[in-house]
Amino acid sequence: MAEEKRDVLYVRMLGGFAMRWNGELLAGGSKANDSQSAYLLQILIHSAQNGVTRDRLEELLFGDRDIYNVHHALQSVIYNTKLKLKKAGFPADACIEQKKGVFYWASTVPTVEDAAHFEQLANEAEQTKDLDERLALYVDACYAYGGEFLPMQTGAVWAAREARRLKELFCVCMERATELLRVSQDFFQMETLGMYATRIDPLADWETVTMEALASLGRAEDARRLYDETVQFYFNEEGLRPSAKLMEQFDRLGERMQHRHAALDQIQRELTGLENPEVGGYVCNYPVFLGIYRMIERMLERGGQSVYLMLCTLVDGKGNPMKEGENLEHLITRMGDAVRLSIRRGDAMCRYGKGQYLVLLVNTTRENCNVIQKRINRHFLVGRQRTGIEYYVNSVFWMA
Repeated sequence: MAEEKRDVLYVRMLGGFAMRWNGELLAGGSKANDSQSAYLLQILIHSAQNGVTRDRLEELLFGDRDIYNVHHALQSVIYNTKLKLKKAGFPADACIEQKKGVFYWASTVPTVEDAAHFEQLANEAEQTKDLDERLALYVDACYAYGGEFLPMQTGAVWAAREARRLKELFCVCMERATELLRVSQDFFQMETLGMYATRIDPLADWETVTMEALASLGRAEDARRLYDETVQFYFNEEGLRPSAKLMEQFDRLGERMQHRHAALDQIQRELTGLENPEVGGYVCNYPVFLGIYRMIERMLERGGQSVYLMLCTLVDGKGNPMKEGENLEHLITRMGDAVRLSIRRGDAMCRYGKGQYLVLLVNTTRENCNVIQKRINRHFLVGRQRTGIEYYVNSVFWMA
């Protein structure tokens, strides 16, 4: 929103809650925002256009609580809310109006609510026919979306529904802004917009927008680095593997990789990893692992080898998969090191889910899989450590 003006109430409901009047914080922010007064203000201000009926307002504020006189309770909350606003320097006497059983946030109070402002920009972008203006409005709408609607009220059905609706609208704005930026080839702005969306709406694959912009700007290595960081972040935060959308962007990135004309010997020197050999198995991300797996499947159609796929899962002392805990990331790292040091250089491994690793064991036997499991345990288990590793093994392909 624009710079704040005097005698205008500015209300933030996206990514948090705050009310500001002439530079002073009236509610939210560092102040308590879980009180009934704050909740009343959130409901009335967001419903300013149509108002809220008495019955609906009482239902939202008090739910199924056993209150002797719910009408009196509502009037009490309204009175206390006005009193708090007045003490904070706000002209609160006429801020809440009642007309024929419907309560309104008074139209006489100039109010700018970020959620309403965001929705207005999105609607204007949808209606305009000028492409340059439409792009500018969609981009402005994306930046006006400051995060989830009233995140502290996720238990309230109305707020949760509104949060979902506004997030879906943000996704529409992002997709349409990205498409228009792609057509206009404004990849610098696309990069910045993608970074903003990732920060404001994490774990939603907006990194793909930034990756596309970077690749289009000839910064393929930066895009690849962002991909690796994103995959690792998703694993660390939620135990998620790359989405289809992210992997599709990764494939496109591979197609965009351009190299200067070179001789075969020079190319081979760039491809080989023998100059800096690492101990143990080859650690890669999931898309690379997937490519290796599919390539080996094809190779095995022509030769007699046995290949096994092993899933290593971190478990607690009772044998339950570990998905959370303050030491989880440390244990996952230790398990990864144990797996890497226990397999051969010709074997591949990748992190799959939270507390899980996939291992591709090439040209081995089922008995050797058991030996490898014991080797991993020796590297991983220390003293009376209660956590352990659970193993699942399947044959990838067998030809006698």
